[in-house]
Amino acid sequence: MGWHKASAGVVDALHGPEFAPALIAALRTLAPFEHSVTFAYHGDRRPLALHDEFPDWKRKVMVADYQAGPYLLDPFYLHATVQPLTVPRLVRLRDLAPDRFYQGEYFRNYYVRTELAEEIGFMVDAGQGVRVVISAMRSLRVFSAREFRDLEAALPFVAAVVRRNWGDLLAQFGEVPREGQGPALTSLIDRAFRSVGRNLLTARETEVVEYTLKGYSAEATGQAMGITPGTVRIHKRNIYAKLQIGSQGELFSRFISTLSAIK
Repeated sequence: MGWHKASAGVVDALHGPEFAPALIAALRTLAPFEHSVTFAYHGDRRPLALHDEFPDWKRKVMVADYQAGPYLLDPFYLHATVQPLTVPRLVRLRDLAPDRFYQGEYFRNYYVRTELAEEIGFMVDAGQGVRVVISAMRSLRVFSAREFRDLEAALPFVAAVVRRNWGDLLAQFGEVPREGQGPALTSLIDRAFRSVGRNLLTARETEVVEYTLKGYSAEATGQAMGITPGTVRIHKRNIYAKLQIGSQGELFSRFISTLSAIK
């Protein structure tokens, strides 16, 4: 089945249970991929899992574990919700990731368990401040430049049917703060460490934690904050001492484990 017939099937499936499977099947006529997952995001609220194809053992990592907290450090989530999304986009994860993402704890403690060679994502503003990201994943090889272009050509269609099918998701997030009033990641980090009785970090140190958890190097963190890399490293030593931890891995684990108490 080619793209034209498959895309017609997507339109026929609008507002029905077969919409998401039909959309993924249509995209596979342009470029094959092994896995897909679709999330809806609104601020820092727990993401809605709209569709996935994983077996139960993989769903635990890719959906349940992800929703428990690691999504806050996911480059797709951060760029879909924090960055302006004036037009739909198709992006490669590696093009969004900070300079030390693949050495950072989000990758080493969470993402490496996904066993993926590459992930690309369709990012669409579905309306009412809700962003939908449809991820296409490969386990063995990356998407070629031609495959990426073919999928990108379908972006206007994908955006149109996503807005039509998922334009009323806001209510499913429960009581949501007005735009701009939800707690940012920096605030969540501060609240996470307060929740375990260690209200010891300064605002500057909390900001360093945020960049560290996202996967920024000392150099990139310093550039973002307007301080030297040496000052960033001093902040990190002070953070570790105050929290009585000895590594970035412990910092990541502490953050994730305390999120459930505050969200």
